[in-house]
Amino acid sequence: MIEFKDLDFKGKKVLIRVDFNVPLDSGNNVTDNTRIKASIPTIKSVLDSGGSVVLMSHLGRPKGVVDKRYSLLPVVSVLSQMLGCEVKFSNSCVDAADFELSANLEPGEVLLLENLRFYAEEEGGSEEFAKQLAKHGDIYLNDAFGTAHRAHASTAIISNYFEANSKSFGLLMASEVSSLNKALLEGEHPVCAIIGGAKVSSKLDVLLNLIEKVDSIIIGGGMAFTFIKALGGNVGTSLVEEDKIDAAHEIMNLAKKSGVKIVLPVDSANNSEFADSDIKSVTNIISIPSDQMGLDVGPESIRLIEEEIKSAKTIIWNGPMGVFEFENYNKGTKAVGNAVAEATKNGAFSLVGGGDSVAAIKKFNLESKVSYVSTGGGAMLEFLEGISLPGIKAIIGV
Repeated sequence: MIEFKDLDFKGKKVLIRVDFNVPLDSGNNVTDNTRIKASIPTIKSVLDSGGSVVLMSHLGRPKGVVDKRYSLLPVVSVLSQMLGCEVKFSNSCVDAADFELSANLEPGEVLLLENLRFYAEEEGGSEEFAKQLAKHGDIYLNDAFGTAHRAHASTAIISNYFEANSKSFGLLMASEVSSLNKALLEGEHPVCAIIGGAKVSSKLDVLLNLIEKVDSIIIGGGMAFTFIKALGGNVGTSLVEEDKIDAAHEIMNLAKKSGVKIVLPVDSANNSEFADSDIKSVTNIISIPSDQMGLDVGPESIRLIEEEIKSAKTIIWNGPMGVFEFENYNKGTKAVGNAVAEATKNGAFSLVGGGDSVAAIKKFNLESKVSYVSTGGGAMLEFLEGISLPGIKAIIGV
């Protein structure tokens, strides 16, 4: 695979798959420009090197039909402002007018194509659609890690229509892959994984794969109650996946055999309803009152979790410890964020990913205090599961 730095962009049209799947308000205004901002270094580097840029992305789920609610047009003004130059916009992707626009681009100019998912062929992984898209560029860059786990036309199939020396990762994608490899495969030990969130079912394969690679796993959030129930605890009305109790046993047994430490909460902050009202009780996690549910870890759990994090040299964090959106129940997640930041300050490498985890560190103003924040939720999860991602495989060939 040729690296980004070794590509010659001068006088070339560079087709870049970006992830501009951004939230829009009722007036079609971009409400969070994080994903757009993440693409800027790659785009600017190409422009500064004398190339022109054709951008393609999806937005939302229009299901293969033109639906103006999902138009990428609102992105144009935001992107233009960030780049400091006018961004041209094409109303479709593979019509004659689109090819005319891309063919007439001068060095330093940028064109954004309309939503790829207005075409059913995109998600269908159509060879013909990918072949048509490829005509927009001399060089192809995949800079959309958030869609790397999808074998779509623009993320995986399109690479077939570019020579090995004319395709690569963009700077963002390269950084994502490098950081994930560093954390999961090349991390300095001890390696600690913090896995939270609501359900064991969504993280089961992640946990099974991590057992082979880390030294300790901290389990929090709603998923912890399935483990506690598997150990015979009374968890009141807390979220439990009854059909995953055997899987929880399996994970704990495999971890024990592998010498991997599982850290579960020992106490719980409870309420009688799922609401941001005052904490009703703080109890041992194995004896939550029958009419109450755990919404956050308790103070003793926080102490144990902080201790484990601060002893790690590599940290992977995916998923909150409780309902951090509620002010009364965000102490556990906030403590994890602060502990990860402190460990990072002391030399650990920390990788944070997943929508809730990223939202949490932003909420607590810790984004700049960890080593790397991944932009891909589903893609990061599948990477942590050990799955070969189509968007990565298409570039590196393995």
